[in-house]
Amino acid sequence: MKSMTGFWLETDNQKACEIARLVGYDLVIFDMEHGILDDAALDRLVPLALSLGLISYVRVSEATQPKIQTALDIGASGVILPQLRDLAHARDVTRFAKFPPLGQRGLGYSRTQSYGTATNDFILQENDTRKCFAMIETAAAFDDAKAIADLPCVDGLFIGPADLSLARGRGVFTASPADIADLSHLAGVAKGAGKPWAAAAGHPQYRAQALRHEPSFVASADDLSALYAGFRSLLDLQA
Repeated sequence: MKSMTGFWLETDNQKACEIARLVGYDLVIFDMEHGILDDAALDRLVPLALSLGLISYVRVSEATQPKIQTALDIGASGVILPQLRDLAHARDVTRFAKFPPLGQRGLGYSRTQSYGTATNDFILQENDTRKCFAMIETAAAFDDAKAIADLPCVDGLFIGPADLSLARGRGVFTASPADIADLSHLAGVAKGAGKPWAAAAGHPQYRAQALRHEPSFVASADDLSALYAGFRSLLDLQA
């Protein structure tokens, strides 16, 4: 199956979602960790993006129960959990993405139930369709990746190559052979667990290598970089 292409949204910009969908992006990741989005913006942007046909993930600002539940209750297709320290941390926080008996997500009443009541079928459907991707971007999480991938509340792995390179002592990410080796290893771990994987892959060589391993999706751009590239190219045309 062809890998999907996603982009990061770091600002409250619905037109960026519209334009990205028009040119062919499949998926948006609302970046609550490094962007400046708040919950009110997310509450507007998630249903907008879904109405445009964009799968909508939220990278939460921190992997805590309130942040995870808010993103899922708003209606996001799934959450991406950053800065997981190790297996124990991943086990504790990924449970908040799934309802009991699988996990410990709290049950509220909002958009996901069409503002009605919940049913047992709703619980089963939510646990199946709202995805939880565990970010692998720390040294200990890398070492524990196989066990993290096997956790029942983890639907897939998401590789954060920039922080992973720093955490593993290589300095700033350059898509070095060691970066590529980490990518290949984690893709293999996810496949071995029978689960999808994805990566932040703005670097063209890194993206090319990622696509060889058939990710579920790659995040290849962001709204601010797109603006920068667009303004730069328009200025160059005038030179």
